[in-house]
Amino acid sequence: MSEFLPEFVIEDKVELYRDIFPPGDIPRIVWDFKTVPMDLPDEIYITDTTFRDGQQAREPYTVDQMVTLFDFLHKLGGPKGIIRWSEFFPYTKRDKAAIKEIRERGYEYPKVTGWMRAKKEDLQLIKEMKLEETGILASISDYHILYKFGSSRSQVLNKYLEVCEETLKSGIAIRCHLEDITRADFYGTVVPFVKRLIRLEEKYNLPVKVRLSDTLGIGLPYAEAALPRSIPKIVYNLIHDIGLPHDRLEFHGHNDFHKGVVNATTAWLYGCTYNNCTLLSIGERAGNTPLEAMVIEYIQLKGTSNGMDTKVISEIAEFYESIGYKVPPYYPLIGKNFTVTRAGVHADGILKDAELYLPFDTEKILGRPPTIAITPYSGVAGVAFWINQYFQLNGSKKISKEDQKVRKIFEWVEKQYSKGRMTAISDKEMEKQVMKYFPELIK
Repeated sequence: MSEFLPEFVIEDKVELYRDIFPPGDIPRIVWDFKTVPMDLPDEIYITDTTFRDGQQAREPYTVDQMVTLFDFLHKLGGPKGIIRWSEFFPYTKRDKAAIKEIRERGYEYPKVTGWMRAKKEDLQLIKEMKLEETGILASISDYHILYKFGSSRSQVLNKYLEVCEETLKSGIAIRCHLEDITRADFYGTVVPFVKRLIRLEEKYNLPVKVRLSDTLGIGLPYAEAALPRSIPKIVYNLIHDIGLPHDRLEFHGHNDFHKGVVNATTAWLYGCTYNNCTLLSIGERAGNTPLEAMVIEYIQLKGTSNGMDTKVISEIAEFYESIGYKVPPYYPLIGKNFTVTRAGVHADGILKDAELYLPFDTEKILGRPPTIAITPYSGVAGVAFWINQYFQLNGSKKISKEDQKVRKIFEWVEKQYSKGRMTAISDKEMEKQVMKYFPELIK
């Protein structure tokens, strides 16, 4: 037991919240109808776990791939380092080689941070890599304490504290990952443990962060929901009940219930400074909070990009495609259908003003202009839009949907589908029709 915290005793009971988590069934939402106010920090940041949590859901990245993706993170985060940290495993030769090459880049941000189990042999690996900060896994719910460790709360938490203190003694800042916090006894386990972490920071004068890990994606964004599932209550109460500073809190979400982004945004709104994410949401089971989505959330909340280069989001998607990862076509922001319209009424609206059917200027923000897939529903407006976009016609050079040659092309399109065609008309097929009716454009 830590000499610094010899009096740390915790009530050894088991709280599994069976009214909220009935065995084998979908979790229930329990309301206490007590609310807490929003408390958005002045500064908020994004952190990355693509190379740690993200790698647990796919084949391992090569060293070159990790370095390239890190370059993208650096560029996307901008000169102010809005993407603050990127997390790595310390175990394999490949991960160690990637860390070495990335640090040789000399970037200020993102900083490289480690991850370890609460074991002293893992700490030795972090020391060998000379990292200034590491995450330490600290599973906090009674589900993990009872079923994974087969031990008591006090025994498990004291072991965590011993390793945390040993890490701080080594001059390494820590980030305690409170795994499965959304099923944990908040006042019986989380609060007393975090209080001891605060005292360790005071003793060693090194930052001690707390990562709130919604490991199963069961957290809720509702302030009126009861603990342990309410993200607003977890964040707000840690700050206001025990005085944990905003910049010592980080949220780590999963998307099992389609709440990855809303829960992460909620964590920011109620006091978390940091949000931990992966690129393209790649992570265990249904994935993590998507980093690119939180870039957009940041801009909406703060009213500025603060120098982030959002066009890099499209470059990242293209890179993933180049290494064999298939981005789902309907994936937000980067799926191939994000800027594509198929309906003629939508195409007609975009011809008049792109704001009618697009949430922002996709070419300005993502480097991707709006496009259209030609189908029987595209109408003459869709054909005109395709021609103008494909041949980059602007101003007086634009082709009008009223042009009879445009109508002739659409009649050809309708004829293809009257024969039973199911697929969209390809660009090459459209080129041939344009060559027939607008030969001057091909020249």
